[in-house]
Amino acid sequence: MDTIRDILSSAASGAQAIAAPARPDVAFEELLALVDRTVLSLNSLGVGRGDKLAIVLDNGPEMVAAFLACATACTTAPLNPAYREEEFFFYLDDLKAKALLVAAGSNSPALAAAARVGIPIIHLNAREDGPAGLFDLSGTSSAATTPGPADSEDVALVLHTSGTTSRPKIVPLSHTNLLTSAANIVRTLNLGPSDRCLNIMPLFHIHGLVAAVLASLSAGGSVFCTPGFNALKFFGWMNEARPTWYTAVPTMHQAILARSSGNAEIIAANPLRFIRSSSASLPAPVFAEMERVFGCPVIEAYSMTENAHQMTSNQLPPGQRKPGSVGLAAGPEVAIMSEDGRLLPLGHVGEIVTRGANVTRGYENNPKANSEAFTNGWFRTGDQGVMDDDGFLRLTGRLKEIINRGGEKIAPLEVDEVLMAHPAVHQAVTFAIPHNKLGEDVAAVIVLREGAQAGERDIREFAAGRLADFKVPRRVVFVPEIPKGATGKMQRIGLAAKLGLA
Repeated sequence: MDTIRDILSSAASGAQAIAAPARPDVAFEELLALVDRTVLSLNSLGVGRGDKLAIVLDNGPEMVAAFLACATACTTAPLNPAYREEEFFFYLDDLKAKALLVAAGSNSPALAAAARVGIPIIHLNAREDGPAGLFDLSGTSSAATTPGPADSEDVALVLHTSGTTSRPKIVPLSHTNLLTSAANIVRTLNLGPSDRCLNIMPLFHIHGLVAAVLASLSAGGSVFCTPGFNALKFFGWMNEARPTWYTAVPTMHQAILARSSGNAEIIAANPLRFIRSSSASLPAPVFAEMERVFGCPVIEAYSMTENAHQMTSNQLPPGQRKPGSVGLAAGPEVAIMSEDGRLLPLGHVGEIVTRGANVTRGYENNPKANSEAFTNGWFRTGDQGVMDDDGFLRLTGRLKEIINRGGEKIAPLEVDEVLMAHPAVHQAVTFAIPHNKLGEDVAAVIVLREGAQAGERDIREFAAGRLADFKVPRRVVFVPEIPKGATGKMQRIGLAAKLGLA
């Protein structure tokens, strides 16, 4: 497949593509017609190939359809609807966006930011009484410089890196990058026309756009578009959608598990073929509990924006899946590299590197970042890991998150795993706190299981029996919920400040 439009045109006649709560499904033919209308509409509103269209829409079928349709006409730049005006101003200015797409009637602060930047507004008018996702566009007429549908090497999507330690970088992803990654996921999960994904991931994030949406549609299957993650509504959606799978980050899986005991009948009535987990490491106890509760394999994968999502994955039965591992290379080439650029043999710890048709060609307008990120054609992920004798990859930490305690290097993931084994612990996240002599020391934030009790001394004594003394958290903070970023991922960098420990 060359472009996103091509995957829609190749689906079986009459097949359903997009579904949503209490809405009729939309078929691939209707979606394809919407895409072609949208290309003409955007061209008549001054937006064409190579132009960046910032999209600020809530999760749901219109966001899915808008992404697919707009990416066929221009370069999409989805932004988190929860941003404040100053954040929108930064991203719109940094992107050099040609226009902003919002829902008709929106009062988003993005509108004020767009006025400050000086770009026009395009309104999406949803057909809320019709099939899920259909819409019309309106705005001020203007001729596009480069009209017509995109080709395979056009940039379909740009996303900013999270920017936890420095200015966010712009990651451009072509149709080839995106569809290569989607095809990798289809092969890994053996997706087909009978599969339906229940999407709970935000759609301004690569995980939801590629794994849930593009992979499903590439396989001729469908995606059920929720308004966003809500653990209280998850099982109701599951009962309505009758999905064969869903994909999420570990914090979402844990929230779903916490509410699973009261929904056993729905789980039994809607058996899943598998559950996918990605974007962060899944603690082994959570993996085991999910397989027990849902009665299906849990497939943990490893992904990042610069790789258009998937890099490695565990396997469906009868293939292997190893708890604590993110699996085998699943599309791109994956290797371990030393600091000086040498590829290391199995069993050696180093930086995880990738190369393949899914990998971005480089950050936009950032030669310094590109020189640091690419070595001999390999993309350096910034993650540390090791491959076992079978080629299964285990993550040992984010290089920037490794805790340096007076010269002793501590991988937070290793400490997390030990703390999660405590019977009272529901979630645990290890992170660095400042130390006036050692530079950094070890701390952990913990969410206890419902009804369970434990104190800081209990946790430290438990860890001390399983870890070297220098790895035992010196501070343990108990919270009702782990602080998370906009995409649902936990970010270790900055936790000390958020918790008042900096």
